[in-house]
Amino acid sequence: MGLSSLISTKKEIRQCNEFSWAPISEVAYLFAGIFMTIIPALAILKAGENGALALLIKSINTPAHYFWASGALSSFLDNAPTYLTFLNSEIGKFYLRMPESQAVARLIVERIPYLAAVSAGAVFMGANTYIGNAPNFMVKSIAEEAGVKMPSFFGYMFKYSIPILVVLFTIMTFVFY
Repeated sequence: MGLSSLISTKKEIRQCNEFSWAPISEVAYLFAGIFMTIIPALAILKAGENGALALLIKSINTPAHYFWASGALSSFLDNAPTYLTFLNSEIGKFYLRMPESQAVARLIVERIPYLAAVSAGAVFMGANTYIGNAPNFMVKSIAEEAGVKMPSFFGYMFKYSIPILVVLFTIMTFVFY
């Protein structure tokens, strides 16, 4: 869509809108780094309770644990790599040594609450920080570039995330898990 806009939109319109690639490139660099470095971590998680992260795998047992663990990670990492992380930890925990395609198929059928908890935690709790959700990061970057004063990283967390979102997520835990 961005390239289509560049081709079909007059340069003057982009200049009037103060269009810049800076926010998009920030997110692109962040994601490139995340996805390049996540591959070894996923392999370690697939080793399950026999791998280097055995303590982590053994300590996360219930859907509520997965909700909060995936949410905590998603607060500082985007939801897609967070979901991949905990999907692989569930494969390592529940279906060790099973081919990935079979393990995922069985997870979908046999462990729905676990997958739902990971999905909900990864998606919802990304809003806890600017960096936990790419659109949050991009909006902050665009706003700052336009001269809008934005809360600092911790200012956002202490003013909005902890008093509002964390309370809602705690209520969600009791209602759904």
